[in-house]
Amino acid sequence: QVQLVESGGGLVQAGGSLRLSCAASGNIFSIGAMGWYRQAPGKQRELVALIASADTTTYADSVKGRFTISRDNAKNTVYLQMNSLKPEDTAVYYCNAKNVRSTNWTPAKDYWGQGAQVTVSS
Repeated sequence: QVQLVESGGGLVQAGGSLRLSCAASGNIFSIGAMGWYRQAPGKQRELVALIASADTTTYADSVKGRFTISRDNAKNTVYLQMNSLKPEDTAVYYCNAKNVRSTNWTPAKDYWGQGAQVTVSS
């Protein structure tokens, strides 16, 4: 079984910064892309940023230039550096790991973290 554990959420004033971390643990042979999604109250979950195994990145237009995603493959960890935070960034942020394999021949599965609350006050 694989677990994703997130950390780094909290309360920050507008214009401030936070860094989220997500560590994958368990029986892991390989991980594909890793990413961050968020869900605000009353809204659908949306993609924030994605980083492929080859380190190519994708960002939502709303966070481009403010957020940076990175990963440490040796630690099976993905990070989200969030700068110039705005009240509209307030949401629960979920870590996602795609195409996780426990061995070279087991089917790939996707996993989600438990969520980290990020609150930006105006």
